[in-house]
Amino acid sequence: MAHSSGRYADFEGLRQRAVALRRAGLSRRQIRDRLHVDNNDILNRLLEGEPPPEWTKRPKAKDDLRERARELRLQGWTYDQIQVELGCSKSSISLWVRDLPRPERRRSPEEAAAIARRGWKAKLRIRDEERQQTKDAAKRAIGGLSARELFLAGVSLYWAEGSKDKPYDRRENVTFVNSDPGVIKVFLAWLDLLGVERERLRYTVMIHENADVAGAEQYWADLTGADRSAFNKTTLKKHNPKTVRKNTGDNYRGCLAIKVLKGADLYRRIEGSWYGIVEAVREADQSNRT
Repeated sequence: MAHSSGRYADFEGLRQRAVALRRAGLSRRQIRDRLHVDNNDILNRLLEGEPPPEWTKRPKAKDDLRERARELRLQGWTYDQIQVELGCSKSSISLWVRDLPRPERRRSPEEAAAIARRGWKAKLRIRDEERQQTKDAAKRAIGGLSARELFLAGVSLYWAEGSKDKPYDRRENVTFVNSDPGVIKVFLAWLDLLGVERERLRYTVMIHENADVAGAEQYWADLTGADRSAFNKTTLKKHNPKTVRKNTGDNYRGCLAIKVLKGADLYRRIEGSWYGIVEAVREADQSNRT
């Protein structure tokens, strides 16, 4: 039994107990915990000459893998190649072959760079797939929209992107501008929900002068289903040769402005509805605090 001074009394008796436990099939850790022997040197002396039980030995299959890993390493294989070949973890491979010399580099810097580029492209592809899966799952989760949900979404959308009165400039106009075709579709569906006739809408395309102006005009006409007579003269933005535009390409169609004629009453409803949303959020926040 261990004393606080670190010495062990009756060593021979302690050894007999340790040997008996070893022959009963206990591991070193189990014997150490059973006899409270915390000194490894003492434990070694207690178990000297006693072989470990079979169940504590490394499986034969692992020995075969270890020998095969060493053979492959001597042939110049990398950890990654050995891992793929044997299905072992890199940590195990490292332990098995750490005493062997590292294989010589067989790839040129150009080859290594090409491999790295392929690996990076594969990683980017996986990331893009994960992003798309997340977006698709979120899209499916929306399902159908009730009239109330569309109404609230439209009010919020307008208050974020539409024209608003200022205390010093009270006009009460309903004008909405955006470049996203999806946003335009939602806004038009919202106006339909509110009973705004399409005949009251006027459209204006706003686009850089060096873009495909005619193509953009046709695109927005097709998207809205509006007659070209409902479109005002396109607003062209002058190009500054000192700047480099990034909004180019076939998908660039500028912005579409939609104005509701005789929209003062509609504007008041929008503003009131928005502040109703704000008030409801404030009340919900207060109830959560109490």
